[in-house]
Amino acid sequence: MKRLPVQIVLMVASVYFLLPLAWVVVNATKGSDDLFSAVGFAPGERFALFGNLAELGAYQHGLFWRWMLNSVVYAGAGAAVATLLAALAGYAMAKYTFRGSRTLSVLILGAVLVPTTALALPLYFLMADLGLDNTPLAVILPSCVSPIGVYLARIYATSSVPDAVMDAARVDGVGEYRMFFTVAARLMSPALVTIFLFQFVAVWNNFFLPLVMLNDRALYPVTLGLVDWNATPPSSGNVIYHLVVTGALVSIVPLVAAFLLLQRHWRSGLAAGSVTL
Repeated sequence: MKRLPVQIVLMVASVYFLLPLAWVVVNATKGSDDLFSAVGFAPGERFALFGNLAELGAYQHGLFWRWMLNSVVYAGAGAAVATLLAALAGYAMAKYTFRGSRTLSVLILGAVLVPTTALALPLYFLMADLGLDNTPLAVILPSCVSPIGVYLARIYATSSVPDAVMDAARVDGVGEYRMFFTVAARLMSPALVTIFLFQFVAVWNNFFLPLVMLNDRALYPVTLGLVDWNATPPSSGNVIYHLVVTGALVSIVPLVAAFLLLQRHWRSGLAAGSVTL
């Protein structure tokens, strides 16, 4: 009975977060006519999911799949580089003593508190000066920096990479870079997977930065592309709201797949027992 209030709160929160996903799943099975006649969670007169998928892939010469590929490239490249840089920076801040390390830690915490939308316009001016606006690099390069990733890597490296293991590696003649990639990175793998997933989801769901940086529709990520389709005026006679809903459902699949494939790496305590005190 003591746990009942907590369980009720968790159940209500779960329903709250799952309702939009359930709405997308149900409405992706409806055709363009049923989408407004059978509103909400009411099923349509016919199951049109496969027809919607076929129409989605063929609409505007397969532009949706180009957007999906762009999102995979932007999120994958940005998350991979951001994870590597965060791991190197966090490990160095946790295991090495250098002048200005405390000031650097404060600056990183301050960067975590800055909203990403506030940096979109300064980043655009910077990319425009470099001649990179309206290019994939305008989206990828800002995504390669993750202050929260550096903070998480620093915290995890402090607790999961024992100094005794590092000293033993140095005695065996292992260099600093080799020690990081062969010893520290493996011990930090749960944190690195977490950082990668956080950054992957953040870049995949990012909307404002591509909106500011990109003008070419062929370079849009799927988030910006679906909003562009949704803005198509109904008066044009080309109502594609069912494609927008179906595209939203398809765009969730890579995120779910990434979590399912990488969840087995979320293990802690890899260094437990490696050092006898």
